[in-house]
Amino acid sequence: MPNPMRRTIAWTRKHGLVTPGLAAAILACVATAAAAKPPGAEAVMIRMIACEGEGVRMEVYLPLSVDRHMRGGQSVIGYYALDLTDVNKGKPLEPVRVTLSTDEKTVTVDQYLRGLPPTRIPVAGGTVDFDQRFAKHAKCGPFQSQDPNFGN
Repeated sequence: MPNPMRRTIAWTRKHGLVTPGLAAAILACVATAAAAKPPGAEAVMIRMIACEGEGVRMEVYLPLSVDRHMRGGQSVIGYYALDLTDVNKGKPLEPVRVTLSTDEKTVTVDQYLRGLPPTRIPVAGGTVDFDQRFAKHAKCGPFQSQDPNFGN
């Protein structure tokens, strides 16, 4: 008795149904690869604020395009990193709204996705509270400081 699966494969090959399916799969892969683009220059971020708390580190990253060119009253979207690596919880990145006060003496970090109250950090640096669970009494270095040893 002939194998019904062999007949189905032979019939499919004879009528060319395998080729269009294979072609469609290849086309889908090529189209997906062609649509994927590398991030543009606006995606390049630089650390603008670095803070240390009790066993935790916080960093705020802003687009490189505003590095040293942020004006008083200006707000930009950046990323807040809460480094919980030491307690084996990773380092999540969260979008934040960062505003430089009009007198350019305070930076406000608004963690708008989590509904936390905005954190105001003196431009010269200071001690602040970000998150009441992990990031209390964090010592922050100066805004736009790239010196990793600001507190030493």
